[in-house]
Amino acid sequence: MPAASKLDAEKLIGRAPARLTLAECEALVGKYIAQEIYTPNTLPLQRIEAIGNSVQECVLTLRGRGLDPLSFEFVRLPPSY
Repeated sequence: MPAASKLDAEKLIGRAPARLTLAECEALVGKYIAQEIYTPNTLPLQRIEAIGNSVQECVLTLRGRGLDPLSFEFVRLPPSY
């Protein structure tokens, strides 16, 4: 995806998906993001914790940051996001 190469995904870690700019959304079309899963015991902030071309890439990123991938949901960003 050429647009994604123009974007430094690391700068989007920690950002809320709803607060991405149009250009950032366009660059992430088709990418997967990881967000912490909501449970009654937690009220996680809805923010991006990993970005990748696949769920596996997101899992590797999360593990590399010392986070448990089982605590996250993985969402593929659609063109209309």
